[in-house]
Amino acid sequence: MSNLSLLVAAGFGASIAARAYANRKPATGGPKAVPIDPGYGDPELTALRKAVTAADWSATAAILQPCRDRGDHARLTWLTIAVEDLGSKFLLKLPEQRPDDPLALTLSGVRQVARAWEARSGAYASQVSQQQFRTFHELLRTAEEHLYTAVELDPESATPWHALTNASRGLGHGLEVTRRRFEAGVRRAPHHVALHSAMLQQLCAKWGGSHEQMHEFARESLAQAPPGSAMGLLTATAHLEHWLDLPEGERAGYMRGYQVRAELDRAAAVSVLHPGFAPSESPCTALNAFAMAYWLAGDRRSAKELFRRIGDRPTRQPWGYAGNPGQVFARARQECKKGK
Repeated sequence: MSNLSLLVAAGFGASIAARAYANRKPATGGPKAVPIDPGYGDPELTALRKAVTAADWSATAAILQPCRDRGDHARLTWLTIAVEDLGSKFLLKLPEQRPDDPLALTLSGVRQVARAWEARSGAYASQVSQQQFRTFHELLRTAEEHLYTAVELDPESATPWHALTNASRGLGHGLEVTRRRFEAGVRRAPHHVALHSAMLQQLCAKWGGSHEQMHEFARESLAQAPPGSAMGLLTATAHLEHWLDLPEGERAGYMRGYQVRAELDRAAAVSVLHPGFAPSESPCTALNAFAMAYWLAGDRRSAKELFRRIGDRPTRQPWGYAGNPGQVFARARQECKKGK
């Protein structure tokens, strides 16, 4: 899951809380679902997915290494998690083939973390077998080995710390261990949105945190970010997580409340609606999160503008929180086009 995918990345396991929604039968008679493009219209990402699928390390490194060389930790992380769903053994064999290459070890570690969550499944913990949990933890520990080796080989890279932050949550290391990993990453890349999103997930109520901790972290992170940053994503994500955790009868009232809408407006003004908004990783994650939040908040005018900018590039999350992501996205977009 990316991460809200991407980015959401950062939020592997988010489908657990959304399971009841996702299992609902899709509404009939609505607009046709918009396909999820795994390349999000990004030529470089599309080329990277092709290279990984072809098990071509030279082509893979030719795309990823320049990001590392110029210190674009945000894009490097986004690209690596955008290929974590590719299930070929190519990524898993990299540690054997390139044991001294931090980029290869990072990419393999990211894939192992994704593979662990796939093995666990998106079910509630009570419905996950002991064997699934054993496999889940074994894969996460393997990922940690590769990622820590990558850290030793390339101490200034932030990307391994993003995956280590996610692994910490899955292994149940607790808030303090997760926070230490997050802080190690942000020392290398202070405004790394995916790292902050990973930490936000640890602070969610479903992972042992609380709504108060989650919202406070989102506010503090945004306050410290430069104008035009995608960090506003955390505000939208926090409200969507809060919405999802409420009894169904309370959800609409929460999202349409004055305080939530005002906070969304403040965060959007300094992020997705700011003239300087141009994240090197991708604008899709933040745009989709705000579009869904505004749709649920009943602010169709704001959502409509975001849908215009998104085009046909929906992300799996957060739309998957309310069912089939392509169908929910299409329905929300249609409603916002029709509404005032």
